[in-house]
Amino acid sequence: MSEMKPNKTTHSRGLLLVIGSILASLLLVGAYLAAGGSSYTPEKVQDPCKPRPWSNPQGLSEIANQFTVSALDGAACQLGVSREALARALATPEARERFKQKYGINDEKLAKAVRAGLLRAVDDAEEAGALSPILAVPLRETLQRIPLDQAIELINDAESFLGDANSFLGPAANLLEEFLR
Repeated sequence: MSEMKPNKTTHSRGLLLVIGSILASLLLVGAYLAAGGSSYTPEKVQDPCKPRPWSNPQGLSEIANQFTVSALDGAACQLGVSREALARALATPEARERFKQKYGINDEKLAKAVRAGLLRAVDDAEEAGALSPILAVPLRETLQRIPLDQAIELINDAESFLGDANSFLGPAANLLEEFLR
C-alpha cells in the first residue's frame, strides 16, 4: 500500500483555515471589548422593600405572576435578603435548609416572613384593582394561618392555585374573573 502524502495545495488550505480562525477569534474579542465587555458589572437587584407597580393584568396567569413577585418581595424585605435569593431558597427543601443556615433563620421566622409576603401580595393586588375587596378580606384571614409548606407552595405555584380555584368554581369561574379585576 502506498501512503498518501499531503500536497502543497492541501497544506496551504490548512494553513489558510488556521489563520482565518485566528483572525475571526481576534475580531470577536475586539468586538467584545469595543462593546464594553471588559467593564461588565451585573445589574443591581431591586430593593424588595420598595413597592413594585403592578401592570394591568389580563387573566389569571398575569395576576399569578405579579402575585408571586409581590409575595417574594414582601418576604425578602422581612428577611433582609434579595428576592432572587429567597426565590432560589424556596425552590426545594434542600435549598431552603441551606438558606436558613446561611442567614441564621429558623422555620418560625421564615414562616412569618412568607405569610407577610403573601399578605403584601394581596394588598398590592387589591390596590392595583386585580383583586376584589370581597375576596381580599377572607384571603388575608386564611393566609395569616396557612402552614409554611402551603404558603411556599402558593408562592411557587400561584397560577396553579388560582387555576384550581377557577376550576373548583366551575360555572362561577367567570364571576371569579370579575372579582379578580
